[in-house]
Amino acid sequence: MAASPSSSFIQRCTWCGTDPLYIKYHDEEWGKPVHDDHILFEFLVLESAQAGLSWITILRRRENYRKAFAGFDVQQVAAFNSNDVERLMQDAGIIRNRLKIEATINNAKLFIQVQQEFESFNQYLYSFMPDGQLIINQPDKLLPARTEISDAISKDMKKRGFKFFGTTICYAYMQAVGMVNDHVVGCSFK
Repeated sequence: MAASPSSSFIQRCTWCGTDPLYIKYHDEEWGKPVHDDHILFEFLVLESAQAGLSWITILRRRENYRKAFAGFDVQQVAAFNSNDVERLMQDAGIIRNRLKIEATINNAKLFIQVQQEFESFNQYLYSFMPDGQLIINQPDKLLPARTEISDAISKDMKKRGFKFFGTTICYAYMQAVGMVNDHVVGCSFK
């Protein structure tokens, strides 16, 4: 876990507000590069579940998602069947949306296919990045909802059959896993 900046005055991106869970997420995870496929799958599940909802709604249910989806083990989730879908539809700890649950299982299968094609999901994602590197932005105000890169990734993933991963969700995913660092100018955690 990242240490807090040593300054006595800590400034954060305004989007995280004052919710302790949101602040912890902002300070310790958001914008920090992730290259581990297990964590990349976790965020794929969570970001896809977020579609149409606020991120804090999903963040508050993160541990429930971890339990419901086999600790985000992509192989186990890919093997889920209709009985698992029905079990998950009864799980009050997650968003009980059948299409999103079925999409998670579908996306797990496709995630594995991408891993096989590119050696890792991480390599696949970074094949879209300029020179295979993360992007460090320093916006001074509102963050973009999408970029040409998120358009390209989501378009390719849609072509591969991924669900609930449009360009806006893709860009939020890119921010979450540190493919882009959008901490605003003056944020102590950039």
